[in-house]
Amino acid sequence: MTGENSGVSRKTLLKAAMVALPAPLVLAAAPAFSGETTPSGQSLDPTPFCDDGDDPTPPQMEGPYFKPNSPQRTSMLDGPGTRLTLSGSVYGLGCQGIAGALLDFWQADNAGNYDNYTYRFRGHQFSDATGRFTLTTIVPGLYPGRTRHIHVKVQAPGRPILTTQLYFPNEPRNDTDSLFDPRLLMSVTTGGGGRVAAFDFVLNVPQSPGPGPTTPTTSPTGSPGGTWRAGTAYNVGDRVTYGGNAYACQIAHTAITGWEPPTTPALWRRV
Repeated sequence: MTGENSGVSRKTLLKAAMVALPAPLVLAAAPAFSGETTPSGQSLDPTPFCDDGDDPTPPQMEGPYFKPNSPQRTSMLDGPGTRLTLSGSVYGLGCQGIAGALLDFWQADNAGNYDNYTYRFRGHQFSDATGRFTLTTIVPGLYPGRTRHIHVKVQAPGRPILTTQLYFPNEPRNDTDSLFDPRLLMSVTTGGGGRVAAFDFVLNVPQSPGPGPTTPTTSPTGSPGGTWRAGTAYNVGDRVTYGGNAYACQIAHTAITGWEPPTTPALWRRV
């Protein structure tokens, strides 16, 4: 079925097919989400293909190794390993880019170990005015029980946090990892002295049809007062008041409308 009345997006059909296929066939079908080309030269859709009103990126467990207060940076080349450049966009349900979305990444090092004492292979950034982001890191190592993966939290201004994991195609352990989800496969190619990956996040953020990126501005109603101010650069440990409550900054950032403390628990902790 095609057209506006089908009620089923193209990506939804592709997702259903990926889940239904046996694991070896899922891996063979992975390029359909990769933005690459078929052997016949036919161009394929970006990862994931974003349709107006499409399903949000599926969440996954945080795991035991998340650590708040990561540094703001786009490069996590903190040790040896195969260089990996990951890029993509953060979209809402209308397939419009979301400006100022928070992306907080963490992963294992080349030996499969997480640094829980400092911030090696941990970092956060914000999507640009068009919703784009780029991360430079290494291909994470393997450890018992899991396939190769990268953790991430993504949050649009004033919206709930999406916690999920990104996976690599053609990994043997994808078949045995109970958490593996083919909808979270990155497109990965070799080039530039390492590997190049792509993934687009679709957040559960309503958007009106129309061109251009959006910055959700949902904020509490009323006149909350307090010391928090949009446009102020806050550092970890800074304290503000908002709506009669006190908050401590957990991640250094420059405040914007929509990132008020009650709506951004990733940035502010109530004290």
